[in-house]
Formats: sequence, C-alpha cells, structure tokens
Amino acid sequence: QPSMDRNVAVKVLPSQLAQSPEFTQRFQQEARIIARLEHAHILPVFDYGESEGIAYFVMRYLDAGTLKDKMEAGSPLPLSEIDRLFSQLADALSYAHSQGVIHRDLKPANALIDSRGNLFLTDFGIAKILESASPRLTQTDAIMGTPAYISPEQAQAQKVDQRSDIYSLGIILYEMVTGRVPYTADTPLAVILKHVTHPLPLPSSVKTDIPEAIEQVLLKALAKNPDDRFATVAEFASTWRRALVLKDTPSGR
Repeated sequence: QPSMDRNVAVKVLPSQLAQSPEFTQRFQQEARIIARLEHAHILPVFDYGESEGIAYFVMRYLDAGTLKDKMEAGSPLPLSEIDRLFSQLADALSYAHSQGVIHRDLKPANALIDSRGNLFLTDFGIAKILESASPRLTQTDAIMGTPAYISPEQAQAQKVDQRSDIYSLGIILYEMVTGRVPYTADTPLAVILKHVTHPLPLPSSVKTDIPEAIEQVLLKALAKNPDDRFATVAEFASTWRRALVLKDTPSGR
C-alpha cells in the first residue's frame, strides 16, 4: 500500500461469486461489519472492495505462522502455553460475539501467531459471505466449515449462533490438550458425520494424565446439543481458568 508505505495482505474470494446477484450486497454488508472489529487479538481489516469481478479484503500483513503450525511442530504444548493461547483466542472471539459477529469457521489455521508469540484471529465472516452468495459453494465448502472443527448443527445446515463457535473453540482446546482432534476418518464427510452421531472420545482416553476438572470443561464445550454447552465464550473461559486452579486437587473439585 504505497500511500501508507506499508505491506498489506490481500485475500481474494472466488471469482465465480460475481455470478450471484445477491453477492455484492451481502459482501458489502458483511465486510463493513468485519472491518469494524477492533481488538488486540483480531487481525485488522484495513479495506475491502471489488475489482474486475473479484472481491477482496485488505488486511494487516503479519509475518507469522499459525496455531496449526505450532501444534504440529512436534513437542506437546505445556499447559501454561495452552492457557495463554486459549485465553487470547477466547478473548478475541468473545469480543466478536459482543459485536454480533459469528466466525463460523474457527480452526487453528485461522489463528496467526507472530514472532512474539501473540495470537491474531482472522477470516471472520468469510464462511457467511460464501454461504449466502453461492449455493454451489456452500455444499462443498462454506456451510460445512472445516470438517475437523465443525459443530453438529452446522454440519446439518441448521441455524448457527455463538454456541457453534464455542463448539469449534472446544475442538481446538481438545486438540491442544490431547495432541489430536477427537474425530478422524478417511473422508471429510465421514468426519462430519462423526460430529453429529458419535460420542466424544474422552480426553483422558487419549491422554491419560488429563485432570478431571479440565476434562469436564471439554465435555461441556463439546456437547452435541448447543443448549448443553457454555452459553458464552466468557463462561467457557472462566470455567477453564477455574479448572486450572482445581487440577492439582485430588478429586479435581
């Protein structure tokens, strides 16, 4: 961006979206909402627009890796680092929800980590824009989110609210704590079906030294029925912090 003498990142959306008459209105509406998000752990959107039928966002350029990269680096994350990253992620998501914004595609690849180790959540609203603009895309991509992190209600193309993001956040925390996602299969569709129909593999069955208090937090966040989950990210985060305090007690209570 020469006028500001800075490098930026430009994210372009699929060009076939221009074929949808509803797209331009929906894109502008959602882009304005996303651009208003201002939080220490949300990657800023500087601008948005369309050029030759291609819609784009202009964002801060961050020379960074992702939470996905960090988790796949090899060594398990210590609990203190899990808490720090989860707290930053939860704080960003809680703020977005307070502004009426649901992420819809929360996953470790959408959480950037800079050279100082700070986390920045990105790609708000992309799934909603794709979903509303192109039924063809939604069937294979946007409405389905990312199979490993999708909520049961999103997997069934039902109406979603902030509790869908809470489920996805729970999957990320499950992965950070145990070293793996709860559901894997040979095909994306098979993974999606497991979110809907299969009981959650107990975290302690994957990693035997997980304290009971932490396991109970994960079980509540990952309930199949949204009504059985935490109602807000703030409640999720505060219960997690209490579990960390209780983890060293004999009964976890």
